[in-house]
Amino acid sequence: MKILVTGGAGFIGSAVIRHAIENRGYSVVNVDVLTYAANLDNLTSVADSPLYTFEQADIRDEAAMKRVFETHRPDAVMHLAAESHVDRSIDGPLAFIDTNIVGTAVLLNAAREYWAGLDEAGKTAFRFHHISTDEVYGTLGEDGLFTEETRYQPNSPYAASKAGSDMLVRAWGQTYGLPVVITNCSNNYGPFQFPEKLIPVVILKALSGQPIPIYGAGTNVRDWLFVNDHAEALLTVLERGRLGEIYNIGGDNEAQNIELVRTLCSILDDIRPDAAGSYDRLITYVDDRPGHDLRYAIDATKIQDELGWTPSVTLEEGLRQTVVWYLDNEAWWQAILDRGFSQDRLGLKVATQS
Repeated sequence: MKILVTGGAGFIGSAVIRHAIENRGYSVVNVDVLTYAANLDNLTSVADSPLYTFEQADIRDEAAMKRVFETHRPDAVMHLAAESHVDRSIDGPLAFIDTNIVGTAVLLNAAREYWAGLDEAGKTAFRFHHISTDEVYGTLGEDGLFTEETRYQPNSPYAASKAGSDMLVRAWGQTYGLPVVITNCSNNYGPFQFPEKLIPVVILKALSGQPIPIYGAGTNVRDWLFVNDHAEALLTVLERGRLGEIYNIGGDNEAQNIELVRTLCSILDDIRPDAAGSYDRLITYVDDRPGHDLRYAIDATKIQDELGWTPSVTLEEGLRQTVVWYLDNEAWWQAILDRGFSQDRLGLKVATQS
């Protein structure tokens, strides 16, 4: 199988590519425009493989997308390219609308035209897999779980843009017959995550002795999914998921943000103790994010029952593996910091767009 992966130089996309090549033996075409969060170093282990091809292209560029499809003739698309940081979406929402909604529409149209020109066997085998987020469902109270039937109630510009892209994918399936499938996942973590997200922020702030920021009271709850487990789930859905369906993918690992941060500090205390004392001394409470959803939690029964996928690691195991990876790969994250990325807080000002 040849898969066209958009956003393949990003955190989840690169995990999917590594997994597809190393564990499945698939050919992969990585289409990425290389924004600030993209990093081709994430793909060093497969970069020289004859199964890997890289195309630097923008999913919003209609001509480029048509050329990519006609040149590489993929059997399937895994669409992961997106602006994804909630705080950035608060400061600059229109960039999220442009990439996540307009870009998805352009990609869908190019995929539809390509698919329409395939022979019957090619049309039957083709898949367009859209990778989305549980944030489209909004927020939960103290009880309950998101299911595939949960009503969409996005609360941030990022979540709204992903909800819009989900609806476009559904429409292209219903209107044009494009063979589509959608997955909505919980919070990912693991190796190669760009250091603007919570877990790498905590690790790198702790290692540098800087304050570790906790939004609000730290009681917001997330369901955490190890990125390698997610990559396996996504390929499983691509291979065996029912067309036109949505599959929710969760780690079955709920934790309050403050609990998660204290766990990370404890792991660091164990692996790399600091003479100044426990890393949890650095925990600092800061103003909450505007519109911060209280709780996300996924009911992954459907993918477990239909496709046999379950997460392979506990949160404690995954966090320890992640901390060890960041400790062992300082050159990877130091190169990002050296390019001028400061890990400064975003998303506190009134949204503007020039």
